[in-house]
Amino acid sequence: MGKYFGTDGFRGRANETLTASHAFKVGRILGCQFQKEGERAKIAIGKDTRRSSYMLEYALASGITASGADAYLLHVTTTPSVSYVVKSEGFDCGVMISASHNPYEDNGLKLISRFGEKMDDELLRRVEQYLDGEFALPLATGNAIGRTVDFIAGRNRYLGYLLSLPHTSFRGMRVGLDCANGSAWAISKAVFDALGAEVSLTGAEPDGVNINLACGSTHPERLQALVREKKLDVGFAFDGDADRCICVDERGQIVDGDGVLYLSAKRMKAKGELEKNGVAVTVMSNSGLIKSLAREGIVCSVTPVGDRFVYEEMLAKGYALGGEQSGHIIFRKYASTGDGVLTSLMVMETMLETKCPLSVLTEGLKTLPQKIKSVPVKDKSIIGSKRVTDAVRNAEKRLSGGRLVLRPSGTEPVVRILAESESGIDEAIADVERAIKEESICAGS
Repeated sequence: MGKYFGTDGFRGRANETLTASHAFKVGRILGCQFQKEGERAKIAIGKDTRRSSYMLEYALASGITASGADAYLLHVTTTPSVSYVVKSEGFDCGVMISASHNPYEDNGLKLISRFGEKMDDELLRRVEQYLDGEFALPLATGNAIGRTVDFIAGRNRYLGYLLSLPHTSFRGMRVGLDCANGSAWAISKAVFDALGAEVSLTGAEPDGVNINLACGSTHPERLQALVREKKLDVGFAFDGDADRCICVDERGQIVDGDGVLYLSAKRMKAKGELEKNGVAVTVMSNSGLIKSLAREGIVCSVTPVGDRFVYEEMLAKGYALGGEQSGHIIFRKYASTGDGVLTSLMVMETMLETKCPLSVLTEGLKTLPQKIKSVPVKDKSIIGSKRVTDAVRNAEKRLSGGRLVLRPSGTEPVVRILAESESGIDEAIADVERAIKEESICAGS
């Protein structure tokens, strides 16, 4: 991770660690970087529903046009839609303004390459150098100044793309959607309505400050209650920028990214679409997923946390499927990034093809008890201290046949403790959390 850019872009507290000035400068460097002789660079911008997204959108567009490039505004849309539009419409790059699953006070800038993928590290380093004032850039003047273009048509084309993917109508299916008061609000219901589903909504009244607030993929409790109350067939919860999807089965039980990977891998293998009979997962996936897929003759390749690492592994191994327990699922045939709405369509297709409810599709997935705890820290490097590493080593002894993973978050000022075992989980996590807090006090952070 760089000084500003983590595993999922430049993220921070709006107008504190991520300001309008930062966005303007990012626009300036992107506008200059992609200029071509005799042709303006074209950069697409999408945003989620946070109040600060509008401020950052205008600042970013100002920087782009001040450098002589054109900024195309997709308005409120999803991260995967920006990826799709950039790749399919011939843009030089794209920017999604979002802090994903974080609270509204945070925001972020996700840079997307012309291939619809996360921006390469070399360019991100150059952006960081410009942010730190290591070099200057010329300003466009006269008719070389760029323009801002309303490009809501791009979002509509993405909607059309999603609608082209299912092979069957959703008529007769009763579906719950939790839009997290975020980007999915502008897209998901339109897709399910057009496909004939009967839709019930929650988390679909964004006001600029309620994104991810007690709703969405990180808080699916309201969706679970909605599915049970209305006796729905299935529910789907998205995060703030809709690149994640957590499912709820007809009983109101959560089916996370591991469950989606399990049922999708089985379906794709049966159809001859699971290239190399492999799936890319991260260290946070339940080891039960790996064992359950192995029983189906499917291998798993384990990567660090982050959908960019999953996608890189998929490319390296030639896999068609990969994802994270958190709900980032990548179907490489259709997208180069996690796409929550696309994932929900693939799950619906599997249910309709097999004529099985979601609970039946995940019956063969046998997982170990698992718990994740996020511990706020000012300095994530303390997890390498002797006090913390000793605590991790001792905690692992409590987990007979299990495992413990300690890692810094790439998107928040926290470290995450994952414990997985038939017993001793709470005690192991408590020991490591105590060591982290003690080390923080000793280090003055």
